[in-house]
Amino acid sequence: MDSKLVLITGVTGHIGFRVLQYALEYGFAVRAVVRSQAKADTVRSNSALRAVHQNNQLEIVLVPDFTVPHAFDAVVQGVDYIIHCASPIPFAAPTSDDPENDFIRPAVNATLGIFQSAARAPSVKPIVITSSCIAVAPVAAALVDTGNTYTADTRQPEMDGQWPPGTQSFVTYAAGKVAALNRTEAWMRDKIPHFDAIHVMPAYVLGHVGMADDLQGRQQSPSRLVLNVVRGREKGNEDPPGLAMVVSHVDDCARIHLEALGPNIDGNQSFIICYDCGARPEWDEAKAIVEQNFPTAVNAGTLPCKGSLESVVCRLDSSKTEKTFGFRHTYKDAVVSLVEQYLDLHKKQQGKRKD
Repeated sequence: MDSKLVLITGVTGHIGFRVLQYALEYGFAVRAVVRSQAKADTVRSNSALRAVHQNNQLEIVLVPDFTVPHAFDAVVQGVDYIIHCASPIPFAAPTSDDPENDFIRPAVNATLGIFQSAARAPSVKPIVITSSCIAVAPVAAALVDTGNTYTADTRQPEMDGQWPPGTQSFVTYAAGKVAALNRTEAWMRDKIPHFDAIHVMPAYVLGHVGMADDLQGRQQSPSRLVLNVVRGREKGNEDPPGLAMVVSHVDDCARIHLEALGPNIDGNQSFIICYDCGARPEWDEAKAIVEQNFPTAVNAGTLPCKGSLESVVCRLDSSKTEKTFGFRHTYKDAVVSLVEQYLDLHKKQQGKRKD
């Protein structure tokens, strides 16, 4: 890569933090956008980041509200690339009483706002947006096998905006992703700006959560699905009886976001990130992986491997992504990575209780 300046949003999130790490490792100068000084302090104090950047390589800027008009006008000036990872996270809140303000408006207005600001910044070249496979597959495909195959070029109609109180946040998260994808593509066709846009569409992203410093932090990501299986946790009321087995490793997600900026990647296209969808993997394969790689934790009862999550077939076609970028990880790699971190955090928590 090179030392050009890349602006990254969502750097305190699962994918965004790993994108930030990779960008610094690749030698980019980074302008990271956060919403508060507290988040800025959290990023700067992270030991993993201090090991991979010089002080003048990382600039952190505050944009308190991503959704207001012209919020990004100043911060995009002089930027060569933009990676927009910021997004409301449904795992942090099972239901929403105000879906429009919690998920849909932030997803649409923040993304369009970045595009509108970038149009006023001649230096900006590609923009990479973290979308989701739920932007191209219907919500039903997360829960049942629809029999249809969805590619990165599939498009879904925007959802009805009549949301009753207590709506499942996953549904409105999906609605926000669909709306953001459809409206930004329409904006690109209408305005024909000087930059291209690439949408990256991960499935459930597993692996080490860079900003998690306690076990609670591990629960705010899809990794909890696997942890519930290997810890033997009983299903809660918010848990579905089965869920689409569509996963990716956070390292592949981050790498593809950055490699999509390369001059050999054509703009204005989309890429699904999902492993082995045609092979119909199972969530419960995590138990055998853990038993093989962490026998001490299994024998001690820390990871009894007695939970279960039924795997629903979801037919995502990620062949274009694999051909363009390749995948370097598997479901096994993702499980090992997230369990290693879980055990480390569990040990630290147990040590604190003894103090």
